[in-house]
Amino acid sequence: MSTVRRRLVPYFLMGPGLVWLILFFVVPLYFMGRLALESGTLATGFEFTWEFANFTDSFDRFDEQFVRSFVYAGVATVIALLIAYPLAYAIAFRGGRWKNALLLAVVAPFFTTYLIRTIAWTTILSDDSVIVDVLKAVGLLGDEGRLLATPTAVIAGLVYNFLPFMVLPIYSSLERIDVRLIEAAKDLYASARVAFWKVTLPLSMPGVVAGTLLTFIPAAGDYVNAFFLGSINQSMIGNRIQSLYLMELDYPTAAALSFILMAAILAVVVVYIRFAGAEALMGDEGEQRA
Repeated sequence: MSTVRRRLVPYFLMGPGLVWLILFFVVPLYFMGRLALESGTLATGFEFTWEFANFTDSFDRFDEQFVRSFVYAGVATVIALLIAYPLAYAIAFRGGRWKNALLLAVVAPFFTTYLIRTIAWTTILSDDSVIVDVLKAVGLLGDEGRLLATPTAVIAGLVYNFLPFMVLPIYSSLERIDVRLIEAAKDLYASARVAFWKVTLPLSMPGVVAGTLLTFIPAAGDYVNAFFLGSINQSMIGNRIQSLYLMELDYPTAAALSFILMAAILAVVVVYIRFAGAEALMGDEGEQRA
């Protein structure tokens, strides 16, 4: 009897999580998928008619927003990585007794709601802000130039809001590295640069992979930054889905766009893990063997 109980323990432990996923992911996903295959209007009512044309028609209508969303998310992810890796490296290896304070500074923006943080950037990037005045003074912006309602503003907002999701996984990977491996590389006459490229970076790749995914995925579906920091010319696919659901009341098209977005993000993630994730796995296995 005790053997049977031991075998059932993993299933009992998985039970709450599985119930949560079924109730709040699988069931809503089913209803959204059914809605994506309906036809009609809110006035006449929606009818399930296996309307697969909703997918092709919605993509044809909003292909520009799809491309823009992935470009903005990709650029924001790269910029966040370039900022986050040196920051995480400095905290992990140079932070000393200030590590906790520095990590607190990284997550401090989360103490304010996402919406308020984004609205604050409308003031930071407004036409009469100090930043715009400085950029005009150094010639990076013309006299009539502006930052607000531009792709730069939207990408800046994405980087700012999702930067902690990049910093924390990279810091976690760097913190796990045994510094004796780096010292051993230097004892074998490797320079600091070579030791970084051959030891530190490969061993921190799991954090890089996790950070880029945690940044890119929500950034691709975001609509708050484009709404407050951009204009109609910078609208992302999330803005169109939000508008179709809440303003135009075109639920089948909105549901179809949501499914296309999920499928596109999933495809990008699979390809990324296929190439970058393999290196991360090799680095993690190397660390365990060492």
